[in-house]
Amino acid sequence: MSLDLHAWSVDRRARVDAALEPLFGGVWPPSFVEVLRYPLFTGGKRMRPLYAVAAAEAVGGTADQAIPPGVAVELVHTYSLVHDDLPAMDDDDERRGRPTVHKAFGEDLAILSGDALLTEAFAVLARADAPAEVRLGWVDTLAEASGARGMVGGQVGDIGCGPGADLATVEAVHVRKTGALIRAAVVMGGLAARAELDVMARLGTYGDRIGFAFQVADDVLDADEDAGAEGPPSYVKLLGLEGTRKLAREAMQEALDAIAPLPRPEALIALARYTIDREV
Repeated sequence: MSLDLHAWSVDRRARVDAALEPLFGGVWPPSFVEVLRYPLFTGGKRMRPLYAVAAAEAVGGTADQAIPPGVAVELVHTYSLVHDDLPAMDDDDERRGRPTVHKAFGEDLAILSGDALLTEAFAVLARADAPAEVRLGWVDTLAEASGARGMVGGQVGDIGCGPGADLATVEAVHVRKTGALIRAAVVMGGLAARAELDVMARLGTYGDRIGFAFQVADDVLDADEDAGAEGPPSYVKLLGLEGTRKLAREAMQEALDAIAPLPRPEALIALARYTIDREV
């Protein structure tokens, strides 16, 4: 059965935005609310929450069950972008057509807003209307994916990853820096729907391969920008454009094979294809 991904995404994205909207009531000082909201509402696609919702629906759950983990992952993702843009990291002046947080509000508030967004992610999970064992699973999964074994570790590796890095090193960085949080979103969606262990294994494989494919496809999108000896290491530099496209499609197929037996995989299938075809 085919899925209208646009219509599906618009509905689920609206639910995520509605859950994000009231999060920062009671923040002190009140002026800090503007800083916290600024990077959250920039017209982003909410891909990670969509993966979480699609995973829950694929195993017979509902979108509403997956909104809390989806929101939490989006908060972590947003904090990581705020910190990545800082002068000490990527030193970017713009994101999505607007000044980055440190350009708009200063480096001090950018650092603190990232800290607050990360903390809020775990508050969302702790307060969610879900059984304690589900919430604990969410916290464990997100902490593992976000920290030194996952996204933060990948960022550290990226800092030391020079233009001459080999394929194994580039992959080791990207499966952590980008892939870990995507995998976490998928797994947390499965946990939200109380999926069985064998089903969770399939979702984990999907998350692994789509998280990898996401970054490979990004390298195709950024090929011109990253070209040259001074640009960052990439799959395109190592494998060429066609080799990188082939790698992305192979990873996508592995993801699709993993979820083929699930009861309602249509949204996961559509998201996997969009992840690759939007750029490759």
